[in-house]
This record gives sequence, C-alpha cells and structure tokens, in this order.
Amino acid sequence: MSDPFLYVIGAACLLVLVILALGIGQFGRGGAEGAKRSNKLMQARILAQLGAVILVIIFVALRKSGN
Repeated sequence: MSDPFLYVIGAACLLVLVILALGIGQFGRGGAEGAKRSNKLMQARILAQLGAVILVIIFVALRKSGN
C-alpha cells in the first residue's frame, strides 16, 4: 500500500502538529505580543486542519469509486 496520496495526507497532518506545537509554545511565553502571535498560529492550524480533513475525504471518495 504505497499510495503517494497517503504521504501527502501524512505531511498535512504533520504540518498541523507543527503549527499546534508552535502555537502552544508561543502561548506559553505570555505577554500581549505572544498572545497575538499564538492566536494567529491557531488560526493557521485550523486552516491546515481543514486542508488535511479535505484530503482525507478526497482519498476516501477516490477509494470508494475504485480509482
């Protein structure tokens, strides 16, 4: 099962994890600037997570259609 699309999904999930870790780390620093940057990183995480979910849905749809 060496489907290249699985690697793309894995990379998208890894991107979500990295953004999450950066956001939590930034939140831990505190201060007004840290809170603002943490918020921006969490917004980026939500978008990256949406992209990863869409990729999984596409993958499942392609597998059900037999392609």
